[in-house]
Amino acid sequence: MSVDSSDIEATILRLAAERGPERMVDPAEAARLLGGPHPDGWGPLMQPVRRAAVALAEAGRIVIYRKGKPADPHNFKGVYRLGLPRQD
Repeated sequence: MSVDSSDIEATILRLAAERGPERMVDPAEAARLLGGPHPDGWGPLMQPVRRAAVALAEAGRIVIYRKGKPADPHNFKGVYRLGLPRQD
């Protein structure tokens, strides 16, 4: 099965919408939905998921969080989560 960026973006947005603005999504969850439960399937999708998350964050459709705080989509490292923009 071939996964393209639009599939990844749609999966991220669906997961974020299901969680709502108060809960975050683990990017590996999106990769597992697309690549299956085995690391050989979802592992290679982690970088494409990251690229899709950055593109969605640039468009204002999601927020990338580090340690519970919004992160710069062009300059973040380590563990991150994805969520809908909050209206606070």
